[in-house]
Amino acid sequence: MEVLSLELTDNTPKVILDPNNHTLEFEGDSRPEDVQKFFQPIMSWLEEYESFSKSAGDVNLDANFKLEYFNSSSAKYIMDIILKLGSIAEAGNVTLNINWHYDEMDEDMLDAGEEFEDMLDVEFNFVVIPD
Repeated sequence: MEVLSLELTDNTPKVILDPNNHTLEFEGDSRPEDVQKFFQPIMSWLEEYESFSKSAGDVNLDANFKLEYFNSSSAKYIMDIILKLGSIAEAGNVTLNINWHYDEMDEDMLDAGEEFEDMLDVEFNFVVIPD
């Protein structure tokens, strides 16, 4: 299985999905013009990773969300990603660590993470990015 790497742009986050190290990184702003086109490769990768992880033994999967801003269209896909990660973890041998990074002055981003955690019933680790 290959690493999926998407470069940071003004409208899309940097994304690195690494199956060998079992790490997922989302960093920057997410407001793509075509949200479905941007997120579809990520969702496809997660489908493939679900099968991959079943044959990988015990796995610690670290998902790091270091988003500075996301629009409502992106929020739906972020929820879908987190739901998929939760189902991958429930399916067996994967311990999921969702790390929601936020600037200590950005209460909105903290609130967004807390809402995702509550709505999706998936435990988050909240990580403060110091000023």
